[in-house]
Order: sequence, then structure tokens, then C-alpha cells
Amino acid sequence: MFGYANIRLDGLFDTRNGYTPSKKEKSYWEGNTVIPWFRMEDIREKGRVLTDSSQHVTPEAVKGTLFPGDSIIVSTSATIGEHALVKVPSLANQRFTYLIAKDDMKDFINVKYIFYYCFKLDEFCKEHLNQGNFSSVDMTQFGNFVFAIPSLDRQKEIVKVLDRFDVLSTDMSSGLPAEIDARQKQYEHYRDQLLTFKEKQS
Repeated sequence: MFGYANIRLDGLFDTRNGYTPSKKEKSYWEGNTVIPWFRMEDIREKGRVLTDSSQHVTPEAVKGTLFPGDSIIVSTSATIGEHALVKVPSLANQRFTYLIAKDDMKDFINVKYIFYYCFKLDEFCKEHLNQGNFSSVDMTQFGNFVFAIPSLDRQKEIVKVLDRFDVLSTDMSSGLPAEIDARQKQYEHYRDQLLTFKEKQS
């Protein structure tokens, strides 16, 4: 059995909240709008690996620095249990929390493996909500979520297998609805199996 390490989310990533630049400030939304600004609609329309958004803002809209490429956005308010891999420097609205790999962890993780593991994080988020009228994730619990991190070689192997299943399960151009549904369930089953690690028995 391959070895792995259990590492808490707050040990792997720096987290930053998304935000919406002021709509009253026209200079943020008109003219040199070159910076992607992601919303939930982008995941619904473009999928979970994002290289561009439907709406853009200008550099003047940025508070501090852009969120770096190869980050994960996780929906932690309103619609809970969605995430995407963002390949480009960007902004996102306040529904999302960015997971940005800590400098001393970048050499130990494959971002696509983290992307797949975040399907487990999605379910964790749904189970750890603040009480109130507005759905939001308990961010203290969020930081406690544990990622199982095997070797880089093992991460790459898992990604290779899951990428193949992902292509098969999302190819909606062929097959009857029942076949597509069965394909999706098969993909989710193998994803869960590949991302589940057990301690060696002595």
C-alpha cells in the first residue's frame, strides 16, 4: 500500500475570500476589463476547470494582488458544495474562498489531485454549516478538513485515471440519459475509491 500523509487544509493552503468590486465604480467594469472575475454561473456554464470567466474587471478593481493561477475556489456561502480549479490569475465573488498552496507545500502536491480531493471537501462543507438564515460554512471547521496526500507519483497516477473517467462521464454527446447517469455514478465510485486511503495493518 502506498504511504500518505494527513494534512489539514490550513496547513496546506492560505485562504482568501473572494469579493465583488463596487458596481458604482464604472472604472472597475468598463474599458480595460482584462481580469477574470468568476461567479457560480461560470462553473455551471464552463465546467470545473476554468481558464476564463463570462465577466471581467479592470486592474483598478483589484484590492492588493490577484489570486494566483492554479488555485481552487470553493463555494463557502449561498450555494454550498461546489468548487473549481482556476488556472489563471483572477478574482471571484464573495461566495468563494480561494485555496492557495503555501510556498513550502507546492513541491508536495499536484493541483489536479487537490481538485479531485475537493469533491470530499464539498461534502464536508455541506455538513459543517453555521446556524442561521443564510447558508455559510463554519470556517473554523473548514480549516480543520484533512487532505490525504500520497507521494507525487501516486497523485499523478490517480489524476491520470480520474481524468479518463471524467472525460467519459462528461461526454454528453453520446449515449442515452440512463447510460450517462450510470457512467457518472461509476466515475464517482472510482473517484471515491481512489481517494480513500487506509492505514497499513501491522
